[in-house]
Order: sequence, then structure tokens, then C-alpha cells
Amino acid sequence: MLHLQHAMRPRHQAGDIARGRFVSGFRSFILNDLAGDLRAAYDTRVAPEFQKKHGRAPASSSEVHKAMRADPAFKVYSACRVRAQTMVWDSVTPVVNRERAALEYVAAATGALDAVRLDPDLVTPKNVAGLDVHLMPGGYLAADDFPLAAGAVYDQGLTVFSMGLMGQNLDDIGQSMAAYVRGAFPDFAPAAILDVGCTVGHNTLPWKTAYPDADVHATDVAASGLLYGAARAKLQGKDVAFHQMNAEALAFPDANFDLVFTSMFLHELSAKTRAAFFKEAHRLLRPGGLLLNMELPPNSQVAPFDGFYLDWDCFYNEEPFYKGFRDQEPRDLCRAGGFAEADYLQFVVPSIGIYGADAVAAAAAAAAARGPGAIEDGKTGRLAEGVQWFGFGAWKAA
Repeated sequence: MLHLQHAMRPRHQAGDIARGRFVSGFRSFILNDLAGDLRAAYDTRVAPEFQKKHGRAPASSSEVHKAMRADPAFKVYSACRVRAQTMVWDSVTPVVNRERAALEYVAAATGALDAVRLDPDLVTPKNVAGLDVHLMPGGYLAADDFPLAAGAVYDQGLTVFSMGLMGQNLDDIGQSMAAYVRGAFPDFAPAAILDVGCTVGHNTLPWKTAYPDADVHATDVAASGLLYGAARAKLQGKDVAFHQMNAEALAFPDANFDLVFTSMFLHELSAKTRAAFFKEAHRLLRPGGLLLNMELPPNSQVAPFDGFYLDWDCFYNEEPFYKGFRDQEPRDLCRAGGFAEADYLQFVVPSIGIYGADAVAAAAAAAAARGPGAIEDGKTGRLAEGVQWFGFGAWKAA
């Protein structure tokens, strides 16, 4: 699925479609065939050599990484994967620039841009201003003369990058998580929902669908994603308020939300900002409210090779805080933020787009049987069989 299904998507010509399909196909080859070669190299060459030298198997993702770096399979895999990542942006940026007038016209016609609450005094943090995150040129920031650009490039680029696995509007995570929460906690009816680090709001909108009477808000530091996302939401008939705010200092009153949500956000924060966010989330939640994060599984819950495989992005995809986050314990992050140990929760939910609503309902029913604070052990989301999403968080004590 290389075509977004919302009206803010840029118009594609035949060449655009061909390039997108090629890049997605190349990424599929890397993440399947070359990744298989990488694992074979580890099992047949690298791990035995490490065992011979140290008298034991590698004990951490860092040891695996160090041992793998000289192996030809790792060099081929990494070179191809880096090039494929830059090709993602190369395939979509010219399309966005060519379709600039149409994108600006459609966005302006929605009337949504004026409703975005931008903060002219906000200082863009270094993790956004100083990095081409995901090797995306300019990262999440757009030039002043084309403020929609970064949001549009990210939206279309993620479509090519994800190879159709994240839903027709890149909302599979939000849809899966929202359906799971509704099924697992049927008495939980949030009246106010906050998505922090929303980028273009692709995983925000499913919460409005799941809880249509809720007051839904979304924040990010990057104005481009917010502006583009606001028009994107309006064209999908979703009433969501977009705010430019820093996650470590969210300008909402205490006890203002019933649900605070993030998706693939925490690993892009420094340890200091991440810790501040958890305290902010606790402050913003009403008693009985829920903090829920969809993220990468921690290194403590995966085998050393799998941890090395996931940590690749930290070193080669311009995501320097990635491994630092994965080396932390999710339970510890919640506890340090003010949440009680007994109120921690963790689970895995199957992709609703791939496995269907019945599979999500079954996972939710199992969670309901375990109870609100029970932990689902033995699964870690991204490395579980198929496409499944790892979630963790905590309830705020009533």
C-alpha cells in the first residue's frame, strides 16, 4: 500500500509509483533476505568465534554489535539498509515539492491551519533541530517558505518505508492500541485524550474514532507536522486540537486528561527529557487515568542478537537516543515518573490491519481476564511472530 487514503496525500505520477515500489521492495529484501544472512553469519561464524575467545556466548546487544562489525554480512546489510533509507526520502521529496501548490491549496481550504496553536517562543530542542532524524534531510523541520513540507515528506516517506504494514493511513498502531484498550478495559471511558509527540497525528485519529465523544489533543515540537496533520485530520472528519509544545513542559492544567498516549516517541528523547515527560504525564492524568506508550521492546526482554538487531538504528539511522531508551526498564520509567509499582501494565497487541479485529479482541479478552495491572510476559512486540505492537504504561492511582 503505497498510496495514502486521505485527501492531503500528494498526487502521484507513474514514475513516482514505480520508484516507491522499488524502494519498498528493496527494503523488504534487506529486512528479510539480508537480515536472514545476518543471522546466519552470527550463528555460524560470529557467535562460535566469540565463544571460542571468551568461553561464553555474547551477553548483551553491545557485545554482539562489536563482534558483528567486521563480518561481511553485517557490512553488506548495513550499507544496503542505509542506502535504502536515503532512497525513501529521495523517492518522495521531489513529489512533495512538485505538488506544493496543490498541497497548500487543499490545506488552506480546510480552515484547519489557523486553529493550530503554535508557540512562537518555543525553542526547538536539539534532538529535533540538530539531527536529520531517520536520515530525513532537515528532520522534522521545514523551510519557512513551505511549512507543510516536512509533514508531507514524513507522511509519504513512512508509507514507502513501512511497505504497507502500518495501515492505509499509517494508523495501524493507533487503531490496534485503541481497539485493545476498549476491549481490555471496557469500563474505561476517557473524556479527554492527549497524544504526545504526534508528528502528523497518524496515530492520534484512531483514538477519536474509538472514543468519539472524547476531547482529543495532540502535541509536537515541530510545526510542520502539526500544520500538515491538522489539515490531514480535518479532511478525515476528525476533530483534534493540535498544539506546539515540548514534552517535558506541557502547557495543560493538572489532572486534565484521562489518557496520555505516545507511539514510537520515547526512543527519540534524551534520558533527561524522557524522565521529565513521565512526570508530566503523571501530572496531567486524572486519578484513574492511563499512560500508554507504544514502543520498542527493552533489551532486557529480548535475546542479545535481537537487541543488537533493533539497536542498529541508534548507530546508523541518526537516532542517537534509541539504544539508551531500550537499555532502560519500562517499569522503572513509570515508577520514577510517580506511578505506583502495582499499577504498571505491559502487553502485546496484534496488528488489526493484518490479523483483524477478532485477533485484537481475543488479546483484549485475555488481558481483561488477567486484570488491569497484570503483565503479559513472554512477548516483545516487534520481534514476536508477525506484526505485533508492544505497549507499556501505568494507571494513575485513583
